Amino acid sequence: MNLFTVFLIQPLANGLIIFYHILGSNLGLAIIGFSLFLRVALNPLTKSYMESMSKMREFAPQLEKLKKKHKDKTKLAQAQADFYKDKNIKPGAGCLPYLLQIVVLIAFFNVFSRTLSNGPDLTANFNNLLYEPLKFAQDQVLNTKFLYLDVAQPDKIQLPGVSFALPGPILFLAALIQLISAKLMAPQTKVEEKVAKKTPESTDDFQVSMQKSMIYMFPFMTLMIGMRFASGLALYWIVFSATQAYQQLKSKGLRLDTWIKESNLLKSYAKQDKKKQ
Repeated sequence: MNLFTVFLIQPLANGLIIFYHILGSNLGLAIIGFSLFLRVALNPLTKSYMESMSKMREFAPQLEKLKKKHKDKTKLAQAQADFYKDKNIKPGAGCLPYLLQIVVLIAFFNVFSRTLSNGPDLTANFNNLLYEPLKFAQDQVLNTKFLYLDVAQPDKIQLPGVSFALPGPILFLAALIQLISAKLMAPQTKVEEKVAKKTPESTDDFQVSMQKSMIYMFPFMTLMIGMRFASGLALYWIVFSATQAYQQLKSKGLRLDTWIKESNLLKSYAKQDKKKQ
């Protein structure tokens, strides 16, 4: 086994199984419980990063004015450095801990890939990663039933007479929460869009359009990829995205209903529906 497996994948797999035993031998509950535990445990690593990003969003209009004022990249870099110092903003604060958190999340994804999505023998798949005291008996069957799901199977619906499958409710919920989380994480694109229209550089328009498209691209990818992997991944993404969205709301000092009104999220969907009609 490589170091990534020994120091990250194995501990996470064993932690998941500990929660499996604690939460009534239900793998769905274990995924939710262990995901919440990980988010709480890793939260201190992202606190400084979230605070820095919150300040960056707050002063986004002023930063865009600097871009408009200074065409020379050297002068712009110096003006931004002076602005950060004046406003006590540290753009690099917490980046390393945040990257470490991403590494842990990738390792957790690998746990799912090696166990739930690696053939029908879940007991053998887990035993390959478990420490000796936690290993299952060879004839033991893991309980993968949760609500209507089998967390070892994709969450998709096959309608009668339709040749293709549709994403299931849990997968749709995962994509929706991820959309909300992405909108909270994104810069103030409306402000940037107004500034970009006033500047002659086409790169500004390109950056704004990329930011807007990525907000919807990731939830779409969640639906497409989620239909091919075990639905346990969808449960994990719900917990991860929901807690991330909550963390973002908390850093902004907002409630979800207040943010929805301010972001015009419902209005934008209503406009899209009218266009379709």
